[in-house]
Amino acid sequence: MDLGSLAIFRTVVREAGVTKAAAKLNRVQSNVTTRIRQLEETLGTELFERNGRKLVLTPAGETLLPYAERLLALADEARHAVRENRPQGRLRLGTMESTAASRLPRVLAAYHQRWPDVTLELATGVTRALIDSVRAYEVDAAVLARPIEPNALPAEQFETIPVFEEELVMVTPRGQHPTAMAQQIAGLTLVAFERGCAYRAYAMRWYDMQGVRPARVLELGSYHAIVACVSAGAGVAVAPRSVLELAGLADEVELHSLGDLGRVDTLLVWRKGHFSAALGALRDLLLARS
Repeated sequence: MDLGSLAIFRTVVREAGVTKAAAKLNRVQSNVTTRIRQLEETLGTELFERNGRKLVLTPAGETLLPYAERLLALADEARHAVRENRPQGRLRLGTMESTAASRLPRVLAAYHQRWPDVTLELATGVTRALIDSVRAYEVDAAVLARPIEPNALPAEQFETIPVFEEELVMVTPRGQHPTAMAQQIAGLTLVAFERGCAYRAYAMRWYDMQGVRPARVLELGSYHAIVACVSAGAGVAVAPRSVLELAGLADEVELHSLGDLGRVDTLLVWRKGHFSAALGALRDLLLARS
């Protein structure tokens, strides 16, 4: 059982099939299929079964996957450890869409200029998905909002450091004030990202503090779409002030302070004990620009 076969196995799982995995790995499909069969022969068990056109993990495959993730991550860590302490190799970074748009562009530009030997891969998602990605070794670190749930980042699994502070604001149609119309807002739609978004959780906490609940939640995938819906009178939202002002969206709606509830740390999060020179260099840049 070699690391190359484990890497191919992981890619087939992530891409949900041999065709996409082969394209991702820049290999022919027959080579990917052969390596999977060789791995199955080595282990003495099937790792996939076919369900229509899809490949589905067998129980043995489900068991192997977390071991493969850990072994591949340890191999990366070992390579970093034996090289000179200079950032190089690959750094996979997860981030919220809002942070990618407002906070990271200058940081990443400076990082590329200073450390050209690092290949930086960026993936976006909501906070809960990013935590799961760090836990599952899918990314090396993530930049995410501090979860409102106190046990979302257990100290035995993760290390964290604050790198930014965001101010969340309530976004309403022009001419409306949220605290003066809490009961009316209870009848309006909350326009938000999908479940798992930390900012959505802070919005729900605000509702709890007012003693009301939103009538419904409309899930959208971008701040431009969210603000457009609020501006048109479809509901209210909670968003970072920095994103709205940077994108020129603040003029279309009313922004209202959430007080202390709205001051939310953005954290750099990585798996406990898994650190590298490339990640250290990113941490230092983030702290210098916070």
